[in-house]
Amino acid sequence: MTDPVRWGILGAAKFALGQMAPAIHAARGAEFAALATSSADKAAPFQAFAPGIAVYQDYDALLADDSIDAVYIPLPNHLHVEWATKALRAGKHVLCEKPIALAAPEIDDLIALRDKAGLIAAEAYMIVHHPQWQRAKALYDEGAIGKLMFVDGVFGYDNRADTGNIRNRPETGGGGIPDIGVYTYGATRWLTGAEPQRIANANVVWENGVDVFAHVTAEFQGFRASFVNSMRMAPAQDMTFYGDEGAIRLTAPFNPMVFGEARVELHSNVHGAGTGSAVTTERFPAANHYVLQVENFCRSVRDGAAYPWTLENARGTQAMIDMVFTAANPA
Repeated sequence: MTDPVRWGILGAAKFALGQMAPAIHAARGAEFAALATSSADKAAPFQAFAPGIAVYQDYDALLADDSIDAVYIPLPNHLHVEWATKALRAGKHVLCEKPIALAAPEIDDLIALRDKAGLIAAEAYMIVHHPQWQRAKALYDEGAIGKLMFVDGVFGYDNRADTGNIRNRPETGGGGIPDIGVYTYGATRWLTGAEPQRIANANVVWENGVDVFAHVTAEFQGFRASFVNSMRMAPAQDMTFYGDEGAIRLTAPFNPMVFGEARVELHSNVHGAGTGSAVTTERFPAANHYVLQVENFCRSVRDGAAYPWTLENARGTQAMIDMVFTAANPA
């Protein structure tokens, strides 16, 4: 039997506690082995479900542990490149939260370091591991909706009351687009295989130096797209891909089991029936994309299996984010 990939986590982030540490603990082929935090109080809930983990007082001490194969980095956005770089140089495989960088060129050095070290390094873009997205992409690739005409993506929530949240702070790389624009933009790029050619419009509302609402329209080769991302609106998630022969809609595309049940709807034209359409719905009620992400990462580490979301994929999405901010703040 192959030994499990031994994981360490840099920092006792709330998201790490709520999602990724339990996912690593549950994933086949993985072992949650270490946590770096100087707070015993923050370490305690991790130890409650994984009592055997080693707890280090600082991140460098965890990276110095030769028994750790891979690290997960849930730190604030502005620290991602720094600690991903340190982890790769320490010989660790790296899974880093999104966005992995704050500008696309920063990812180039990570790609070069990954290749030089012969390690797996990736952004934690969990949605591509979910069967709802794999099914939607299969439908698109087989031509189920004909020629793609338009993409409509919405992802929003309201965190205005949480003023100390790193997403509401410019010094930590906050903002709605870095936090959730990565989903609407990246999902479109991944499913279609297309890149944006032009940002036609970027209507961005700012508070305290971070974007809190953005409506972006973009032109891709052969189709157009509209994206709304906000940290000041009622919770909303939806991704719909409209073709000339039908549409693919995902009703809980980014936080299934939290926002709602994962469903993929295929709307097919009913020719000769006016504007009517036939709808086929596939449901995915139990899939945990965090666990699936970890399992796929471990297979890449142990077996060399292809990983669904590479640093090059992440760079493409960050390049689009850079385009949006340039369009919103022309020189």
